Parts: sequence; structure tokens; C-alpha cells
Amino acid sequence: MKMSILFGIAQMNLGIVLSYFNARYFGNSLDIKYQFVPQMIFLNSLFGYLSLLIVTKWCTGSQADLYHVMIYMFLSPFEDLGENQLFWGQNVFQVTLLFLAIIAVPWMLFPKPFILKRLHNERFGGQTYQTLGTSDTYNDEESDSLSQPHHEEFNFSEVFVHQMIHAIEFVLGAVSNTASYLRLWALSLAHSELSTVFYEKVLLLAWGYDNLIIRLVGLVVFAFATAFVLLMMETLSAFLHALRLHWVEFQGKFYSGDGYKFKPFSFAALNDDED
Repeated sequence: MKMSILFGIAQMNLGIVLSYFNARYFGNSLDIKYQFVPQMIFLNSLFGYLSLLIVTKWCTGSQADLYHVMIYMFLSPFEDLGENQLFWGQNVFQVTLLFLAIIAVPWMLFPKPFILKRLHNERFGGQTYQTLGTSDTYNDEESDSLSQPHHEEFNFSEVFVHQMIHAIEFVLGAVSNTASYLRLWALSLAHSELSTVFYEKVLLLAWGYDNLIIRLVGLVVFAFATAFVLLMMETLSAFLHALRLHWVEFQGKFYSGDGYKFKPFSFAALNDDED
């Protein structure tokens, strides 16, 4: 279970890093400052800290309840950890991380829409204009319409709502997507219990008889169940769950589907454009 959580957190961090390189490649500094940085702070202040606790527990052999530590980090951040304390200064460290995570949420939400509005006002004076048409094929009515500036007000509410949805989706998705990897732990428990049932209720039960035929039948049934149920069906089930997690949780962290539709080069298309 803990390995699946570590794997999920590592993949989400990798997805955010890939989004950073994507924003850097296209020269979008706003996405770097007001999405990449607060997202990394939020994710690692909470779930990166959980990874640190898991590794620390492994190294020290502590019996601390990590669920209790993470839950009461929010409910009672100043409460004494007692037997759940893994290292010195853990209380102060948790409060600092919680403060950073809280700060990261308005950092993702508010600055970018206001900065976009300010840049729009500085560039266009609050409105945009169409370029004048120079072709002789335009009639007088079209020329008059093109010569007039078309006022397109900056839709601040739309930009703000979009940014709010993006921020809320990331915050909730960081929690739900990390918790989604717990299904791999549930599958491992199911496999363990199923193998125990096959071993105790089939093989050992058949081996308790003195009849050779019953023993052989029990051995054949156990071998069939092991090969086809545990090794094939359960392995395929775990693979499909992991594939779904990687595709949805991991890919959703950096793939946004923006841009323009790909149009392959074609001589036929050139002839159509000329016509």
C-alpha cells in the first residue's frame, strides 16, 4: 500500500514537472509562476511530507500511525504527537508545511486572472481591434465595417472562473488521485485472502485424506486455481487498474488538450486554397 502511495505521488510530481517544461518551452512565464510553483508547494507540503513519513518509518522501525499524523495535522496541528512523533521538531515542521499548503491555494487562484487583465489593458487599452483589410475585393460596406474598431471586452469573469475550476480540480484531484492508488492495496489484500482460501480449503483439506485420488483431485484443483485465477485473472485485474491509474491520474496532471488541430501538409489542400 505504501509503495503504491509513493509511486502515485512520484508520478504526480513528474506530471507537474512535465507541465513546467511545457510552459517553459512555449514561454508562458505566468503558468510557471502561478501554477507550477504553487502546485509543487501544495503537493509536496502534504503528500511529499507523507512520503517522507513513510520512508522515515521504514528506516526507524517506528510503530507510528501515519493516518493519525496526517489527519490531525489538519484537525489539531498544535497537538502533541506523543508516540506518533517520528523526528525532533515534527510539530513545527508540520505547521510550516500546512501554512505553505494553505498559501498555495490562493496563489493558484487569484494572481493570474488579475495579471492577465492588467496585461490586456496595457496592450489594448481594455479592447482589441481588427486589422484593416487591404484587398480590393472588399466592397464599401465591408471596408467601412473593417475600418471601425471592434470592441471585445476582456471577459474577466470567464478567466477567473476557469482559473478557479483549475485550482479546485488540482486541490481535490491531488487528494482523490493519491487515494485512488489505495485500490492497488485492496487488490493485494484480495489476492492474499483468495490464495489463503485455495490453500487451506482445497489443498490442505484434500491432503488430510488418506485416499490418493482425493489428494490428486485436490492438487489439480489447487494448481488450476493458482494458475488461472491468481496468476491470470488477478494479475490482469491489477494490471488494468494500474493502467487506468497511470492514464487518468498521471496524464491528467499535465495534458490539457490546448492548441490547434493538426493539419497535415497536402498538395491537394494547396490547390483548394488557391481556388
